[in-house]
Amino acid sequence: MVKPIAPLPPAPVPTTHAPPNACDTHVHLLAAPGELPLFEGRTEDPAQPYAAYLAGYKAHLAALGITRGVIVHSIFYGLDNTVTINAVRDMGPGFKGIGLLPDEATDADLDRFVDWNLAGVRLNYVHGGVLTWDGARAMAPRLADRGLHIQMLCHADQHMETLAPDIAACPVPVVFDHVGWPTDLSAGPDTPGFQALCRLLAEGHAYVKLSGLYRLANAPYAETDRFVQALVAANPERCLWGSDWPHIMLNGAEMPPANALWDAFHRAVPDAATRHHILVQNPAQLYRF
Repeated sequence: MVKPIAPLPPAPVPTTHAPPNACDTHVHLLAAPGELPLFEGRTEDPAQPYAAYLAGYKAHLAALGITRGVIVHSIFYGLDNTVTINAVRDMGPGFKGIGLLPDEATDADLDRFVDWNLAGVRLNYVHGGVLTWDGARAMAPRLADRGLHIQMLCHADQHMETLAPDIAACPVPVVFDHVGWPTDLSAGPDTPGFQALCRLLAEGHAYVKLSGLYRLANAPYAETDRFVQALVAANPERCLWGSDWPHIMLNGAEMPPANALWDAFHRAVPDAATRHHILVQNPAQLYRF
C-alpha cells in the first residue's frame, strides 16, 4: 500500500557550523504526485511539491553552513531521473547527482549522465531495483571512461565478504551508503564483513558515507559511534558525510531530531582536521568540485 511520506523535517540549529566548501553527499529531492510520473512499485507518496522540497533543502544547507551537495535519485521515480536532474540544475555550481540506470544502459545513456552533471549510478543490493551488481560490474569500464562511479546500498556484515574481491578489482570507486548499514550493532564493527569494508577503504578501493545513523539506532546514536570511528580509522580520506535529508522511507525508524545527526558526526569524529577531510577534501576529490 502506498502511504504519505513523512513531512519535511525542521532545519537544524547547530552550535557548530561547517567549514567553507563543505558537502552533504546524500540527500533526496522529490516532487508531488502529478508533477512527475511515479514508480508503480513505490511504498510512499511525496507529501510536498518540488518547490517546497527545494526550499527545504536550501534551508537545511544554510542552517549547517554547507554550500555543496550530492542529490541521490529516489526509486520513487524509477528510471525517470528528471527530478534529480532538475534539482542539480536548480542548485547550480557545487552540486552533483547520482542517478538510476538499468543493466542494459547504452553509451548514450552514460553520456547524458555526464551532460546532466551526474557523478554516478546507484544500485540497491538489499532490496533490489533497476540495476544489479552484475550489471554495474559490466558497466564499470564505461563508467570509468566518463569519470563516473558506482554507489551501493548493502549490509556490510552480510554481503561484503562476497562483494569485496569484485570491488577491489573494479575500475571505478564504489561508494557505500549509511556506514555500510550493519544489521546487528551488538556484534560490533569486528565482524568479518564490516572489517572487509574497512580493508577496502584502507586500500583505496571504496568510499563510505557516514550517513543514515537513524536507520541503525535511535537518537543520539551513540551505538553507532564505534562503527563510524572504525571506518574513519581505516582511512579518513575515504569517508564522506551525508544527512540523508529529508529522511524518506523510515520503515519504523524515528525521524531524526533537528541537530542529532550533525551532533553525532562531531561526537564520533572530534578532530577538526579529520572532519575537514570528510566534509570538504574527500567530496571535492570524488565529485570533482
